[in-house]
Amino acid sequence: MKTPWTRVLIGALLTTTAITASPTARAQGAVWDSSQLPETRGTIRQYTLTPRGDVDGLILTDGTEVKLPPHLTGQIVFAVRPGDTVSIRGLRARAIPLIDATSITNVATGKGVVDNGPPDRAGYEQAFSGRIASTLHGKRGEVNGALLEDGTVLRLPPPEAERLESWLRSGQTVSVRGDVFDTALGRVIDVRALGTSPEQMTELAGPRPPRGPKGGPDRLGPPPPPPPQPGFGPPPPPRG
Repeated sequence: MKTPWTRVLIGALLTTTAITASPTARAQGAVWDSSQLPETRGTIRQYTLTPRGDVDGLILTDGTEVKLPPHLTGQIVFAVRPGDTVSIRGLRARAIPLIDATSITNVATGKGVVDNGPPDRAGYEQAFSGRIASTLHGKRGEVNGALLEDGTVLRLPPPEAERLESWLRSGQTVSVRGDVFDTALGRVIDVRALGTSPEQMTELAGPRPPRGPKGGPDRLGPPPPPPPQPGFGPPPPPRG
């Protein structure tokens, strides 16, 4: 009598494990409809900030505190501002005027922000073409990328940007391939290859430490120390 029950329990355990480990099951369990949460409406008085200056919430004119994760900073400041009337979906605290928000919508414009968790920083590789509006530089004046006319930012390691500087001049049409990152603040491409057309691209070498502008004192780094003069070398080690 014990064997059949044992087999049933093992079979049930394996079935449960398979369902739990299924990517589809995990994906379905991670999808939440914020519109089913309680709604609160109010007018924004100000943002609240983290010690680093990131927006982590809002204060409404009635004193209600609305909490948001800092990774939504870029989206929040573009969607809602102090003085805007907003619709908030989230969980309200029982004892204090506090809302753990999952979505905020600007009532007047319809722009909204939904918390879907921290963003996946992995970009997607893609080929892209455009016309350069201007060259971008590092704080030492070294070329490190370009800005396209559509606002896309191209980033290259400074040595390679300098080597291919003639292709990064204003008005030049270029084709690039690299990791594309679409953010609330715009699109940036970490360039891996660059050329005049998608069929003719030059692969970029890996990044190296940045150097200063042409002719700068730190362009090649500090000079090596001079060799010791005869008779002025370090003393020999003591004999034991």
